[in-house]
Amino acid sequence: MFCHDCKKEIKVDEKEELIDAVQLKFKDGDKDIFVFKCNDCYAKSPALTNFRACEVFTRTVGYYRPVQNFHKGKLQEYSERKVFKEPELST
Repeated sequence: MFCHDCKKEIKVDEKEELIDAVQLKFKDGDKDIFVFKCNDCYAKSPALTNFRACEVFTRTVGYYRPVQNFHKGKLQEYSERKVFKEPELST
């Protein structure tokens, strides 16, 4: 097993107890999910972040597509897009 944040290997002793690490648990629906953090990363930030993959969709030519499925050219075009912000109306 590896640290969720730094990917350092987490060692376990003969009694199968964690050495210099903590185990974090969160619920995903009715399932319990366990994640491990080394003590250094836990000291920096005890919060569990980035534990669930997030799929980003964007509107392309009238329909929505997941960005992770874009080919190299479409990813380049997506990264160069400018975000349109509607100006606020003054009264």
